[in-house]
Amino acid sequence: MKIVVLGGGVIGVTTAYYLAKAGHEVTVIDRQPGPARETSFANAGEISPGYASPWAAPGVPRKAIGWLMAKHAPLILHPHASAEMMGWLVRLLRNCTQARYAVNKDRMVRIAEYSRDKLIALREAEGLRYDERSLGTLQLFLKQKQVDGAHKDIAVLEREGVAFELLDRDGCVRAEPGLAAVRDRLAGGLRLPGDETGDCFKFTNALAARCAELGVEFRYDVTVERLSEKQGRIDRVSTSEGPVVADAYVVALGSFSRAMVASLGLRLQVYPVKGYSITVPIGDADRAPVSTIMHETYKVAITRLGQTIRVGGMAEVSGYSSTVVEGRRETLIHALNDLFPGVAATTDVPLWSGLRPMTPDGPPIIGPTRLPNLFLNTGHGTLGWTMACGSGQALADIISGRPPEIAVDDLGLR
Repeated sequence: MKIVVLGGGVIGVTTAYYLAKAGHEVTVIDRQPGPARETSFANAGEISPGYASPWAAPGVPRKAIGWLMAKHAPLILHPHASAEMMGWLVRLLRNCTQARYAVNKDRMVRIAEYSRDKLIALREAEGLRYDERSLGTLQLFLKQKQVDGAHKDIAVLEREGVAFELLDRDGCVRAEPGLAAVRDRLAGGLRLPGDETGDCFKFTNALAARCAELGVEFRYDVTVERLSEKQGRIDRVSTSEGPVVADAYVVALGSFSRAMVASLGLRLQVYPVKGYSITVPIGDADRAPVSTIMHETYKVAITRLGQTIRVGGMAEVSGYSSTVVEGRRETLIHALNDLFPGVAATTDVPLWSGLRPMTPDGPPIIGPTRLPNLFLNTGHGTLGWTMACGSGQALADIISGRPPEIAVDDLGLR
């Protein structure tokens, strides 16, 4: 089949790769001059299946009230709320129960674990290099109540068969020697040894190059304007360079997927939640992280990428604005220095932001729609890099008429 993939981020490019490997003729359309130029550009760098968790969790409504007053808050709500924003927030709050959290985390861990395995296989098959490391993730707790709260996640990890280690402070330092300077402040940690790290931008560009070798056509600097329906099917996609016709269409436009399918009568519960990151060169290697540390207090990831450290996090609910709020830089620098004092110079550090496409319950939306030739691969939130390969493979299987290797029926639009 001839298939058009709308979106050239890590989700769109991995989808194109698996479709091409399945024998399809694939075209990728993106408004940027190259792949991974928006949300995939400078994300936190972690590939953390075991840490895949919904933002909608028990206790979040109560915590959110305190975060609104905190200087270094992980969640920021913009005061100018829209009906779209408020509707999404209400749905998120409805998912903040223990029962819904367990269901949603199960779904997210399943696709994330599968995706990590597909990434490893892809890397070995194609020989891609992207500052990758396979040294696990350490979720770091500074308070005993954080340690106690980890047991609800451990129950899910046990059900899904995900390897984990519950560490005391000395165990945390053994896993991440750079934490020795703050050892006495540590309450413990949850280590996920199967997690990985890597530069999503480098990966996506390397994979796009391989896709081109497989015959995938990339059309950059082209704006997708609308999808047209005729007789119960999509008959074309209108772009800034004219119409494009295919047998099937994949929407992988991240936060902008919702608007693209709205005119077709599809209600897609995906809303942008802005994240921020900084990237700093390592000054003292002995004090640097070896993999990813999740600072549980600030919900910030600190990741080793080659000879740099990527610090990313926060959830700013402010619509589709690309405005960078300078105060977010201070929070990221504070989180880095809180655990790794003196590891890097943090003056004149560029601040980056991206719009994460989040669903109110947490799991992504992967699969068909009521239109038989229109498919979705979106809503991955903070875990697009973690879930990309598994999502791409699963959707390629669905489009190709093959049963996916894992259950994905509960990740569809329905």
